[in-house]
Amino acid sequence: MEKNEPIFEILHMPPENTNSVLVSQNGNAVIFDAWGHTEDWEKLLSERRLNLRAIYSTHGHSDHISAAPMLAEKYNIPWFLNSDDKDLIIWGNSILDFFNIPRIESNHKESKDLRAGFRNILPSVQMQVIETPGHSKGGLSFYFPDYKILLTGDTLFRDSFGRYDLPGGDANVLSESISKLYELDLPDDTYVVHGHGIDSTIEILKHQNPYFVKRKCCHGEKDCRCDKKEHHCCHCHGKCDCE
Repeated sequence: MEKNEPIFEILHMPPENTNSVLVSQNGNAVIFDAWGHTEDWEKLLSERRLNLRAIYSTHGHSDHISAAPMLAEKYNIPWFLNSDDKDLIIWGNSILDFFNIPRIESNHKESKDLRAGFRNILPSVQMQVIETPGHSKGGLSFYFPDYKILLTGDTLFRDSFGRYDLPGGDANVLSESISKLYELDLPDDTYVVHGHGIDSTIEILKHQNPYFVKRKCCHGEKDCRCDKKEHHCCHCHGKCDCE
């Protein structure tokens, strides 16, 4: 591996629940979905002698941001989150209670708004930010074109999709976001890291996830009928049972 080549690591910080991703390069690092206890992240960064430069969150549910505001304050770095999910930060404290993780205080360090576009997270690591709401209003996915790695958060899992019955969730919007990821037409060998569960690839998703398809609405935006041709239900994003 070349000296400047970044390292992508999937970490399961205790209590193991969420797939966090650490990207490091030449002693610098960024965290995606900083779940777990702040002190565990501090210990890891210290042991590896890594300088934390930023934190990125796929969405605002507490099982993806529990350590983000405290780490951002301690290291005086930015924490990026789509502003449509700001109301979820404090709302999710009951989830932290369940896992015995300290609550995020109301005076937490503010996150910076993150929208669709391209940005360099480290000197030679470019990331495409993709807006994928539906699991939450401000859901984001992150794609690294030079390394063929996609982070979907809870928008999409190996064989299913994220729930949409929490505040800001919307089944129809989630369906559109999944279709957006499909229509990116990423290489089959793109490595896909989901917010929870087993990783996959685009090829695996095409074969194992029945919801990872192009959205079709042949009978009107709010009419969830079969399109007759491919027996595709445009709202539940699956196959109609009339087939």
